[in-house]
Amino acid sequence: MGERTSYAPGTFSWAELVTSDADAAKAFYTSLFGWSYDDRPAGPDMIYSMAERDGKTVAALYGSGEQPPHWNCYVTVASADETAAKVADLGGTVLAEPFDVMTSGRMAVLSDPTGATVSVWQAGDHPGATLVNGPGLLSWNDLVTSDPAAASAFYEGLFGWSTQDVGGGYRVILNGERSNGGMVQQDGPAAWLPYFGHASVEDAVAQIQELGGQLFNGPVQVPAGRFAVVSDPQGAVFAVLSSDQFDD
Repeated sequence: MGERTSYAPGTFSWAELVTSDADAAKAFYTSLFGWSYDDRPAGPDMIYSMAERDGKTVAALYGSGEQPPHWNCYVTVASADETAAKVADLGGTVLAEPFDVMTSGRMAVLSDPTGATVSVWQAGDHPGATLVNGPGLLSWNDLVTSDPAAASAFYEGLFGWSTQDVGGGYRVILNGERSNGGMVQQDGPAAWLPYFGHASVEDAVAQIQELGGQLFNGPVQVPAGRFAVVSDPQGAVFAVLSSDQFDD
């Protein structure tokens, strides 16, 4: 695992759960990942819960009845405004124009040409996750899309990413020379998927099902380890990954 105080532009840096039942979701992820929470008021009748592990901030969640439960993936950028200004010319859509999140940072919400939503984060006081790549921690991000070529072109123009086709319909994303996630070709709605580490994918899958979640795919063996695609009891989809190659 690795501690972080900042992220290079173009790097995935944060994951945020929007859920229909915050209390139930908190209990689920505490059981699965050992998270504790720092609950922070974030407006009328809204609590933003910062998930913590080993005293470090690792993710967040909040309750909302306006959207189906899902995970939001964030990419650090030097300027949320400059990034958002590029989106339309690259074929994407700005879903939420840049706005300040108090002194934590500035963000915008975007949709790529294949329909996947991603958030961009210009750090202020909050850099993103301060502990990554290990059990209970954000460890990878994948884009599921029916058109990885179109997605690759969009993100190359937006973030400067490149992709490497490794076969099987999968592309590894490179931010500079550093691997930064992947893209998998699959029919259906496009979406970004966060991966969280776990000591054993098999144990995680068993526990997820016991706690009321679902298994959609896996466990699958890949060069970096084993993963499974699952959902929590409220229906938010994510993946669990076990690996002896977690990058500090």
